[in-house]
Amino acid sequence: MDAALDPRARDVLDHWFGTSVDDADVFAEKGALWFGAGAAVDAEIRARFAALHDEAVAGELDPWLAVPHGRLALVILVDQFSRNLFRGAARAFAHDALARAWVDDGLRLGIDRDLRLCERVFFYLPLEHSESLADQQHSVALFTTLRNAAPAALRARCDDYLDYAVRHRDIVARFGRFPHRNATLGRASTEAESEFLRQPGSSF
Repeated sequence: MDAALDPRARDVLDHWFGTSVDDADVFAEKGALWFGAGAAVDAEIRARFAALHDEAVAGELDPWLAVPHGRLALVILVDQFSRNLFRGAARAFAHDALARAWVDDGLRLGIDRDLRLCERVFFYLPLEHSESLADQQHSVALFTTLRNAAPAALRARCDDYLDYAVRHRDIVARFGRFPHRNATLGRASTEAESEFLRQPGSSF
């Protein structure tokens, strides 16, 4: 990890990824935090990181962008923690464009090559969260590359991440947006979207 990393950025990364150097261990130990979050997880993130999140979106932590893991910590603060801090509210998505800009710049600089496999998953997710089809296509391409480069022991895990990327892409290709966000964002659903939302697996 970057020697010049701000200790607060390191705290974000340690909370999200733990301290194991083995990606398989990280996936096994942190899956419940990442994808099974409930009120207790949201409350802990709010207590520990709400103020830091506010600093991030205000631009006060922009010096972190100078090193790969600092940029990753900012992406997690703004793309992931926003969803814990403001679950069920429009604010959960309010700064998605900021996280995408950090990712886009980072990809142009090639900093994802300095990240571990488990870290690259979350560095790419702002593109998967986007309602732009171009971003979705880019997400699928990145997760395809990640899957193809994964060691055999992690290939099935990466297949799952690629499958989710494809499913997100297909929804945006079909509707131009994520219908499951409509209620939260105050958007009216079309008849086709309403029918889609009645189907299992239509929300993420």
